[in-house]
Amino acid sequence: MEEFDDDEDDSLLLAAMEVDEVEEVKIKSEATEVKNVINNLEEGPVDVPETFPFPFNPYDIQKNFMRSLYECLERGKVGVFESPTGTGKSLSIICGALKWLRDFQDKQRKKLEESIPDTRKQNSSKEEKELDWISQFAAKKEQEEKLEKIKLEQEAIKKRESKLKELQNSNYFVRKRKLKSKLDTDFEELMGSASEDIKRACMEELKAVDLEVDQALLDKEDDDVVLADYNSEDDEEGKQKQDEDNDEEETITKIYYCSRTHSQLSQFVREVIKSPYEDVRVVSLGSRQNMCINPAVKKLSSLNLINDRCLELQQKKSKKKPGCPFHKQELLHVFKDKTLLEVADIEQLVTTGKQMKACPYYGARYAVPQAEIVALPYNTLLHKSTREACGIKISGSIVIIDEAHNLLETINNIHSIEITAGQMVKAHCQLSQYEKKFVSRLTAKNLMYVRQILFVLSHLIAVLRGKTNYTVDSQTNDKSDTSLLNLNEFLFRAQLDNFNMFKLLRYCQHSQMSKKLHGFVEKYQEPECQSGEQTCTKPVSGLTKFLQEIKTPKDKVDMKTQNEEQSSSDQPTNTSMNSPLMQVESFLGALTNADKDGRIVVNKQVKLSQSSLKFLMLNPAVHFVSVLQEARAVVVAGGTMQPVTEFKDQLFHAAGILPSRIMEFSCGHIIPGHQLLPLVVATGPSGIPLEFTFQTREKPQIIEELGRILINICNVVPGGIICFFPSYDYEKLIYAAWEKNAVLSKIQTKKKIFREPKRSGLADQVLTEYSDSIKRSMAWQGTVTGAILMCVVGGKMSEGINFSDDLGRCVVMVGLPYPNIHSPELKEKMNYLNNHFPKDKEGRQAGQVHYENLCMKAVNQSIGRAIRHKDDYASILLVDQRFSKPNVCNKLPQWISKHLQKPEKFSAVMQALPKFFNSHKVKS
Repeated sequence: MEEFDDDEDDSLLLAAMEVDEVEEVKIKSEATEVKNVINNLEEGPVDVPETFPFPFNPYDIQKNFMRSLYECLERGKVGVFESPTGTGKSLSIICGALKWLRDFQDKQRKKLEESIPDTRKQNSSKEEKELDWISQFAAKKEQEEKLEKIKLEQEAIKKRESKLKELQNSNYFVRKRKLKSKLDTDFEELMGSASEDIKRACMEELKAVDLEVDQALLDKEDDDVVLADYNSEDDEEGKQKQDEDNDEEETITKIYYCSRTHSQLSQFVREVIKSPYEDVRVVSLGSRQNMCINPAVKKLSSLNLINDRCLELQQKKSKKKPGCPFHKQELLHVFKDKTLLEVADIEQLVTTGKQMKACPYYGARYAVPQAEIVALPYNTLLHKSTREACGIKISGSIVIIDEAHNLLETINNIHSIEITAGQMVKAHCQLSQYEKKFVSRLTAKNLMYVRQILFVLSHLIAVLRGKTNYTVDSQTNDKSDTSLLNLNEFLFRAQLDNFNMFKLLRYCQHSQMSKKLHGFVEKYQEPECQSGEQTCTKPVSGLTKFLQEIKTPKDKVDMKTQNEEQSSSDQPTNTSMNSPLMQVESFLGALTNADKDGRIVVNKQVKLSQSSLKFLMLNPAVHFVSVLQEARAVVVAGGTMQPVTEFKDQLFHAAGILPSRIMEFSCGHIIPGHQLLPLVVATGPSGIPLEFTFQTREKPQIIEELGRILINICNVVPGGIICFFPSYDYEKLIYAAWEKNAVLSKIQTKKKIFREPKRSGLADQVLTEYSDSIKRSMAWQGTVTGAILMCVVGGKMSEGINFSDDLGRCVVMVGLPYPNIHSPELKEKMNYLNNHFPKDKEGRQAGQVHYENLCMKAVNQSIGRAIRHKDDYASILLVDQRFSKPNVCNKLPQWISKHLQKPEKFSAVMQALPKFFNSHKVKS
């Protein structure tokens, strides 16, 4: 019997829990109508400002955008705002929303000031009808409490603003702002003629001021922890002061701005800095993976493990285990004050955290209650449990979701969970070892729940024809098949239909089962299932590990690393294998959804290690309804939001939002029509009709005709050409075919060829080389006139990349990128829409409309990469005769569709292109 330290293992034991066995779990039915949280919003005319603070004279479409946004926020509506990329959408959102917020804050102050005399007047006046003394006493007490609450709220606002103003006007911050302004003003001079000594001296001075700021803030925080003279009569006063301090940390009305990636959030913060609102309090939130500065935590491969390790370090605070050195309250409060005083993106917050040795993740979260703008990624806001864990309170505030063209798919993906057979077998193995180790120390109730989890895991594995007492790699099946079941059918097949999943999940959450199990695995090494039985391996010392490593030949290590890198580029890595019970709990949580809202994909493969279970969320409204209910106003914005009917039907109406609460805004591009040339290329130079369907696109004559088109346009289009293909496989097929028939060599006489890499790490390198190639060719004016970049719809280059000016003078869209119609997930989604939503005006079923919308949203994102500012110009070639059909071209952005030309022959295309570029060459 292995010996162990009782004290150390106490942290791994489950605490005894009193779970009410009689209590039934009540599932709340969906509300048929979402209530407006601001009941007293005026339905009459709204006083919308004529002018808005803006860093320059705004365009008319920007003015209209800000006015409509102001009205939407004031009325508390749900807005769908479409403004093409390159029209200054981010700046319009910032200036319009902050103008409303400042006006709202002024109204709140005036309302509070007016409420005090009104309340006193009500207290002093006598009603005409005599009230009995009980009613009179209750009314008087209510008025006094109301008056006291108003006073406290006023004092809290004044105290908060005076504290921030005092810090902002301190000598340290004034010096720092002046120095930064000088550096920004003289940047070109410093980078040019100034010596390195001058630049170094300026940066050293800025760093010294930074340290003084940190010390000044730290000294100010020390005032709150230094002991004052004690007097028992001060108890009540101290209690009142504590209440006031708590009120100070109450959340104020704010703007929550969401976007898809951290880079987009950083870009938004930089736009805030450019805006006239210099004193706005902005906080950027990110995951621990992006903001953690503890090397011991950051090195962990899985986000789940990083989160778990971080929480564990906060609890373990003793002489032996002091916890995280960066999580110190006094430093975090200093970091919070600094965050509220200086607008910074995530990268700058991390840099500041490293300098101050304070955790940026928690420091930023501490600043959320007093921030006016909170920039955060989609997942943090759209996932309710994550939102609550981060302290995000959206009640009464504004929610703006940018880049929302794929919002429905994003919500579904966030709440869709996949779990592999390997994760389930490993979780069962680990938990079995845990039970065996601590069976004598676990309480009867804990032991019962542990065995219930093992029971559920064994039945889930059995659905995939697997067994728990063998390793997953050693198990195989006769054949592979994929089936799709609704939740009740799956639970019945797994023999879990009578199992109370809610109670088990509640136990896992309160007992921190996955955390305890992970700690057990870390301490006793990972259990493994070998040859039909489960054994717990012994810990491997550092010396043993070192000896094992030096015994392995270097070429084998390099080959293994190379293979791992290759595999990681082709498929996503499984980051949850180190702590699989976390993923199991997420899957069990998905099983508690309503039967009609999701499906289970049972993927059985010949090798059990490749089998999996996936919960597919079909109804995004069920998870978005809480945002719509709690927020004062919700705005979804993007460059291409068409078709808007999809948002209204599947997200808003399905969540109970009345049509009267939905507000739409759409504007054209800032460029005039003569700066854009969109063409449908229905036939090639040889007169062959072009239709890149799945059945015809691999025909040699279609591939050769496409090559002739590219050769022709390379001869007349200056600068860069962006060519989008439906998939990586088709791009690879085209490239190989053109390599054989000499199309590539003909293209390279005019344009250097670049290809989008599959690995995201190489995308920046390819973009840099592509840009440099165009700049060199445009400067030399030789036979090579630019470059061509072969991209993939939905890849790295189709979203968030600016191909402005010469980088994208022509965008070529090859075919219509419809998703795989045979995908079980897509089929089920279409069936769900057909069963729950009516046909459109043309009689098409909702599933078919959704299928077309997925394609057109991808097209719109890709072709919008070119025009990026008011002086830009570009041509767009839609290479497929199906683009001429009304149901396709009507779903293009309006600023493109209204200028769309549909020539019957390719010769007309070749006449229009040189004429278009020659006209702009003369103007420039």
